[in-house]
Amino acid sequence: MGVEIRVDGLTKSFGGAPVWRDVSLTLPSGEISVLLGPSGTGKSVFLKCLVGLLKPDRGHILIEGHDIATCRERELYRVRRLFGVLFQDGALFGSMNLYDNVAFPLREHTRRSENEIRSIVMSKIEMVGLLGAERKLPGEISGGMRKRAGLARALVLDPEIILFDEPDSGLDPVRTAYLNQLIVDLNQQTGATFLIVTHDINTARTVPDNIGLLYHRHLAMFGPREMCLCSQEPVVRQFLNAQRVGPIGMSEEKDADELAAEAAAGVELAALPPIPLQLGPSNGEPRPSQRPPGQWCADNDVTPPPGSFEPDPSSAASPVPASAGAAAPAGAGPGVAGGDGP
Repeated sequence: MGVEIRVDGLTKSFGGAPVWRDVSLTLPSGEISVLLGPSGTGKSVFLKCLVGLLKPDRGHILIEGHDIATCRERELYRVRRLFGVLFQDGALFGSMNLYDNVAFPLREHTRRSENEIRSIVMSKIEMVGLLGAERKLPGEISGGMRKRAGLARALVLDPEIILFDEPDSGLDPVRTAYLNQLIVDLNQQTGATFLIVTHDINTARTVPDNIGLLYHRHLAMFGPREMCLCSQEPVVRQFLNAQRVGPIGMSEEKDADELAAEAAAGVELAALPPIPLQLGPSNGEPRPSQRPPGQWCADNDVTPPPGSFEPDPSSAASPVPASAGAAAPAGAGPGVAGGDGP
């Protein structure tokens, strides 16, 4: 099962230039959270701080009683065993085939026999739908397959926390939809805590249990999916609707003159779109952390946008019947298989 991550007052700068200040949030155990933000707001830096690759200027990152921000190297090494990380391009070793790439953490950090390693590696390769491709080199497969191989490697030590750094970058919308389904299925199977950094709005609207937004050197919002998708906060509305109107500009923040010109012209933010149903596991069972559609809105006396939570068979957010994924490899989701696919 996953573990909770509590971040309190985290601040990071480079050469005196602040990346973000006083970031505080809690990633609930076993849930999927998404971190959004304009380019250059420090999302990848945040992931590196979580796993201890970068030290924050101040603040705390608490995981099972350990403070990643201040603990010693020996303690940090033990806590890092809780993590699996999927890097943007998979970060595979180009001279190793997929099997050896996935086996690398087991050979490096455990004393398991090669028979044990083979059993584990093939299990993870099957989970991500790459059976039959394990002897290929990274240069011989598609970008989506490299990402899935990187995901298999991230899973091989059975981590309780998995970080995804823009897993959909460079993928077309269809492959992104397959990858999103795989992420939801793996969360159901492993029970791990997932944090996804992404720019894909459809992913942010349908996959997570929680959404956060970094903007202008601070955390603009973090909370349940429905809370963020109902937010009237201008920066949240602008980003989730991919609009030019609002406080975000080409170089992150618009100046006062630009905002005044928009106001004088009577230009307003677009209405909030309907909130889609949350993407469900391909076996048709509920997600471990699933809440009834509209529950947060009802509990907090918030009226969701018209048309919210209505089933749409053509939508990526529609639950997939259990029969649809019956022929797919375990954990792969319908349509995710080896070969030259995603």
